[in-house]
Amino acid sequence: MLDFLGTFATIALIVFVVGALLVFLDLPRPARLWLAGALGLWVGVAAAGSPAGWAATARPFPLIGLFVVAPLLAAAAAARFAPARRAMLGLPLTLLVGLNVGRAFAVLFLLLEAEGRLSGPFPQSAAWGDIITGLVAIPLLGWARDPARHATALHLWNAFGMLDLVAAIGLGVMSADGSRLQVFPGPGSEAMQHLPWSFVPTVLVPLWMILHAIVFAKLRQAVPTLSPSPRGHG
Repeated sequence: MLDFLGTFATIALIVFVVGALLVFLDLPRPARLWLAGALGLWVGVAAAGSPAGWAATARPFPLIGLFVVAPLLAAAAAARFAPARRAMLGLPLTLLVGLNVGRAFAVLFLLLEAEGRLSGPFPQSAAWGDIITGLVAIPLLGWARDPARHATALHLWNAFGMLDLVAAIGLGVMSADGSRLQVFPGPGSEAMQHLPWSFVPTVLVPLWMILHAIVFAKLRQAVPTLSPSPRGHG
């Protein structure tokens, strides 16, 4: 039953987040189609990689790190081009904040822990960090309409959400049974190495990290750093 719920939740979130971004990104039709194809390929490779063992952090050369790093590098590279950067910064802040509400589904991690499929600090940290990020995003939707006035609260929420993802990755690796970096005993993060849960670290986590980076850039844009006024010459 949990795997059914996990399949429904992860696929629904991927479709919703990707679909929303494709709708709101101000890109020409060819670029939008190319991006849709690239995102579809990424999800497809992630789906095929898990049963093939590619995502297992316990393997000598796990590729799960590439699933996280590659999208981040691709987004950073795209942001160097003015049209792509404008499209990213043109995304509504309310949308970027609202897409994080879905992270409250991480309550399922606690149910996986109760079944003995997750253990150690990973499920508690990942679950409660995501739940807090998702639930706090709801009241912040109103504040996101006036980012200049509520910049501090939005920055704090954004930093918490990003740190939660970073902590989840670190604890997930340190909890992976058989990993060279394993610190906590099994089953640790074992369930996250298999479908449908592997969609979380391979697809959803990088997507949310990119969203947090865009939120940070938009907040910087809304509240620019004031430079000292040049002194007059008398």
